[in-house]
Amino acid sequence: MRSLPLALAGVLAASGAFAADLPSRKYEAPAPVVYAPLFTWTGFYVGLNAGGAFSNSRDVTFLDTRTGIATSFSSGDNSGFVGGVQAGYNWQFGAFVAGVEADIDYADLGGNHNDFGVVYYDAFGTPYGVGRGSSNHIFGTVRGRIGYAFDRALFYVTGGLAYAGFGGGGFFNNNDNVKAGWTIGGGLEYAFTPNWTAKIEGLYVNIDRGNNDGILVYNAARAPVTVSSGKNNDAGVVRVGVNYKF
Repeated sequence: MRSLPLALAGVLAASGAFAADLPSRKYEAPAPVVYAPLFTWTGFYVGLNAGGAFSNSRDVTFLDTRTGIATSFSSGDNSGFVGGVQAGYNWQFGAFVAGVEADIDYADLGGNHNDFGVVYYDAFGTPYGVGRGSSNHIFGTVRGRIGYAFDRALFYVTGGLAYAGFGGGGFFNNNDNVKAGWTIGGGLEYAFTPNWTAKIEGLYVNIDRGNNDGILVYNAARAPVTVSSGKNNDAGVVRVGVNYKF
C-alpha cells in the first residue's frame, strides 16, 4: 500500500512538468476604439471661384424730352466669364449652418453690347440717333447664407447685395461707375478633406442702372435735345469654387 502514495506523487510531478511546458496566457487589454472627429462647418474660409453670367439682351428706353418721342431698343450679348476670390465665416448649430460671404470677380461681360436710340427726326422724316457700347468688368456680392448639413455635404440658400462696375462710351459719361442691386440663389458645398471644400452655386442678379441724362445737339438750329435712359441689368450666374477652411 505504501507504493500507491508514491505513484500518485509521481503522476502529480509529471503533470506539473507538462503544465510548465505549455505557453503562458497573459491577459491583454483590448485596443481602444478610436472614433474619427465629426466634421464642423464653423470657421473662417477663403477661396477661388470661376464660372459664367448669362444674359442675352437688355432693354433701353430713350425719351426725347423736347418732342416727347420715346423709343426702345434691345440688343447685344451680355454673357461672359466671371472669376475671382471669396471669403466668409460659418456658424454651425446642430445640422443647421449660417454664415456670411463676400466675393469680388473679374467680369468679361457686355463687350458686344450696343444701344441705339432715335433722338429726333428732320423735316424729311430721317431719324437721327446715337449709339453706345458698354461693358462690365467688376462683379461682386455680399451675402448671407443659411443651410442644412448632412455631415460633409451642405445645401444652402443665399441672398444679399450685388454690385457691378460698368464702363462705356458715347452720350452718357456717368456710366463709368459702380451700381448696386440684389441677388438670390443657392448651392451645394462638400468638404472632401477637413480643410478643403468644393462648391457649385447659382445666383440670380439684378443691378439697377438707374436713370441717365445727357444733353445733345443734333437739329439744324443747334437746339439742345435732352435724352434720358433707364436701364436694369439682370443675369443668371453659375460658378464653381474651392475654399480653404481654417
